[in-house]
Amino acid sequence: MKKRALRLFALGLLLVVQGMANAATPAIVPDTIEQRVAACIACHGREGATTNAGYFPRLAGKPAGYLFNQLVSFRDGRRFNSDMAYMVQHLSDAYLREMADYFAGLQLPYPPISPNSDATPEQLQRGRQLVREGDAARGIPACVQCHGAALTGVQPAIPGLLGLPRLYVSSQLGAWLTKERHAPAPDCMADIGRRMSTADINAVASWFAVQPMPVDTKPATSLPAPLPMTCGGMPK
Repeated sequence: MKKRALRLFALGLLLVVQGMANAATPAIVPDTIEQRVAACIACHGREGATTNAGYFPRLAGKPAGYLFNQLVSFRDGRRFNSDMAYMVQHLSDAYLREMADYFAGLQLPYPPISPNSDATPEQLQRGRQLVREGDAARGIPACVQCHGAALTGVQPAIPGLLGLPRLYVSSQLGAWLTKERHAPAPDCMADIGRRMSTADINAVASWFAVQPMPVDTKPATSLPAPLPMTCGGMPK
């Protein structure tokens, strides 16, 4: 009986020691790009696909050139967000391009778009006019001239404008207006943004917010005509 008790004690002690050894062994984290960009999920949502009800922009499916340009701008001080600047301040161009390529390659469904809006019919009509036709008298080109007829962006570096939170669109257009956001020279969006009024910005953001996504949400491969103005960050 005494020997049996000693054997049980020894077995229990062995199990305890093994458990402690296993607990001391760190879990192996896979060294993949998916794992390394996991921090982006905290703000941009699972795999960079946010809903249209929040503030942070969707990353999935955006042109890689556009995403790369934005990461570089956060790192180099042309765009200002403390969290983004902290995350990318020490990263190389090669690493930022790898991140951009990863998110650009994600093809995920968009959430349903609600047609409801607190904007007036007049505001929505003004937004549609600016997006589709621009305002030639004030030197404001139509959004479709650069961002594509379907407004899903154009390869390799022009972003889509649909499926984004209304607050995000208005804040970014406002940042161009107030000179808080910059792009590589020549900064065409800064020129356009400063020609817009706050009423224009609210109208455009409100119109975008209620537009359904097209069947094909991928960026266009090219534009049917040259850009109406020269923009930095575009391939020469």
